[in-house]
Amino acid sequence: MDGRWTGLADGVLARRHDELDLTTGLVLGCTRALVVDTRGDEVQGAELAAAVRAVTDLPVTVVLTHAHFDHCFGTAAFPGAPVYAQAGCAGALLATTAAQRAYWVRHYRDAGTTATAAALAATTPVLPDRPVCPRPGDRHVLDLGGRTVELVHPGPGHTGHDLAVRVPDAGVLFAGDLLENGAPPSAGPDAWPRRWPDAVALLLGTGPRVLVPGHGDPMTAGQAADQHAELARAAGGAGRDRP
Repeated sequence: MDGRWTGLADGVLARRHDELDLTTGLVLGCTRALVVDTRGDEVQGAELAAAVRAVTDLPVTVVLTHAHFDHCFGTAAFPGAPVYAQAGCAGALLATTAAQRAYWVRHYRDAGTTATAAALAATTPVLPDRPVCPRPGDRHVLDLGGRTVELVHPGPGHTGHDLAVRVPDAGVLFAGDLLENGAPPSAGPDAWPRRWPDAVALLLGTGPRVLVPGHGDPMTAGQAADQHAELARAAGGAGRDRP
């Protein structure tokens, strides 16, 4: 399998993947399991689904942190699961799927990774069907049975529709690509660089012990605060954000 679990707290795990140094997540309650992000195509999603089933046979709920392909194109591997995302995510995915697929298929073909290119070319992403948190600062609570998790939209940052997953009883927060460990956070054309530091500050204000980035190993609160400072310095030199 392309991945390895890291335990962060009782029933809270991060899965590290070699492909794009991606990090996904799994949170276990008594009656449901929550999967955070689904990888970049149907084959990769199936690998993650099999790894989840090796840990638990609980019914699964999926949360997508944002609409970039590497985090959400694998959702078809979780048939029947409710799929939560920030209210703008489905529209962003509809608008960008073709361009994302074309760009990354070309990237993988040029790199000689033909199997990944073929898998991505054959993948049609599943749209999230449970939109939540339409406004910055909004929160939505999910009950997993004996454990609640909180979905948080901290405002625009890496995208305009970022969604973080907070596990209060464990002190763990899955931040998606608002944070990245091992490299500066990637700011694509849909990023909001001047508002990104505020989004990370809101997440840090919830008091997490461990923060799981979208790429790289889990981070301490101190490491995340250092990255927040870097984002704030970069925001000072950024142009005006989109309206």
